[in-house]
Amino acid sequence: MNRASAKSALVNLFVGDALSMPVHWFYNPGDIIRAFGPLGVQKMEAAPEHHPSSIMVLHSTKAGGRRAVESRSARSTSVEVVGDVILKGKREYWGQPGMHYHHRLPAGENTLNAWWARELMQYLLDEGEYSVNTWVDRYIDFMTASPPQHPDTYAESCHRGFFANWAAGVPPLKCGAVTHDTPSMGALVTVAPLVIALSNTHALPDIQATVRSHVWLTHPDNGLMVVVDAYVALLHALLQSTVTQHDGADSNGVDEHPGQHTLLGHLQQAINATGRVDLHALVNQKRGDAAIVGGRYSLACYIDDSWPSVCYLAAKYAQNPAKALRINTNLGGENAHRGSVLGTLVGASAGLVHIEAADELQALQKQLANHDSLTSLIDAFLAKFL
Repeated sequence: MNRASAKSALVNLFVGDALSMPVHWFYNPGDIIRAFGPLGVQKMEAAPEHHPSSIMVLHSTKAGGRRAVESRSARSTSVEVVGDVILKGKREYWGQPGMHYHHRLPAGENTLNAWWARELMQYLLDEGEYSVNTWVDRYIDFMTASPPQHPDTYAESCHRGFFANWAAGVPPLKCGAVTHDTPSMGALVTVAPLVIALSNTHALPDIQATVRSHVWLTHPDNGLMVVVDAYVALLHALLQSTVTQHDGADSNGVDEHPGQHTLLGHLQQAINATGRVDLHALVNQKRGDAAIVGGRYSLACYIDDSWPSVCYLAAKYAQNPAKALRINTNLGGENAHRGSVLGTLVGASAGLVHIEAADELQALQKQLANHDSLTSLIDAFLAKFL
């Protein structure tokens, strides 16, 4: 495995999330410009006080999904999952119109799902191997800690649904809840650390099986598992790659570097997990990125839209990871979890393509709120598993 690419994949997982955090779920890109100026978000920024697209007030605090579709059992219980079980001390931030999902997080801070990936890395370091039976206990401890072991004020539907079942006495391995957004981009945020930890000791089919059981714990959806397999295969292929000679660009500005063609081939296979599409034609369309991410594909979290959006952005901008992550951020919508996965992919691609504006990427990395502790964790993680 290419160690430099693995490190870049992990670091940029957190960069892509933190960069998008202040405008996470801003569904009108114009609102990003109004909040952060004509260029939008260009560096790490704090979460603004007001969120123009927030629908936190509609989200259930007793289960996954929306209040309007809560089950009868959820409506009848007095247990507030948000506040009583998870996100202790943070219930007051729910139910207020215009409340930012990541209320008062400082510049460079990560959202819950990135902290979830960080906890998985620490678990793998502590245990030396992965078992869904021990990981589920670690996940429960992490999420139910008082005070919380992360700074976020929001938890996705997958977490709320899991802990509604857990609080009701359902066995932990069967607590995964099914809601309208179970097959979502947030399911992929914790995948990369597990793939990296297993890659030097396990064959690809075994890695895929382990990752499926890991993701199924919180996102039980068969269609999603097709994308999980594709993502694992893509990461596995990229992380085995090494740098080849850079040959420059053709007259259309398309890189002729042979590794770029290899990357496009891997991404073409991956994007087909949600339906066949000509990725090369997608990348070379002339209407701009918003015509694809937000036009052809929804800005929402649903995997059938967010997965091809990530593949498109990775194919087009892998040579310039800082640009890729800024563009993803300013397109809006589900940009934080999309950014985590995109950051992972452009980082893992470093062994295949000539990286431009490396200084800009390093500047973003240094702006992470937890840069020093994250760097130490990633270095220890790679030393153990690579």
